[in-house]
Amino acid sequence: MKDATGRTSPSYSRAAQIARGVSRFFAERGNGCLSEFSFKTGRRADIIAIDDKGTISVIEIKSSVPDFRSDKKWQEYLEFCDRFYFAVGADFPIDILPSECGLVIADAYGASIIREPEPHRLIAARRKSITLRFARLSANRLMQFTDPDWIRG
Repeated sequence: MKDATGRTSPSYSRAAQIARGVSRFFAERGNGCLSEFSFKTGRRADIIAIDDKGTISVIEIKSSVPDFRSDKKWQEYLEFCDRFYFAVGADFPIDILPSECGLVIADAYGASIIREPEPHRLIAARRKSITLRFARLSANRLMQFTDPDWIRG
């Protein structure tokens, strides 16, 4: 990936490039996005997105086939979202991914939804809990960015 000066930047892993493209894609469509979002169960979603209607999407990034095959936890995310997607690079063999899940193809600059997931509707109490957690985490991250010297008491 190239930085603003046109030099190749080695600091972006394949997964980070996919995450960047996915976040841009969802944000351009009016979603708020956060990476590394932890649920109360301790599981951490690669990306969570919330649209203007409160629909919650979880996006699990798979940077390689071994990464997908070794992941036994992705099904645990289904109870925390309305839509669940796998996000992969263009060279990923998509036929190995579960057909009931959404599919996003991404690179460092953008993404495309190839397949929408099977519909699932969160219960209201869980939606509220996740949305509030999303809001608090967003505010805390903004605070860390705008006032990095502040230490939480």
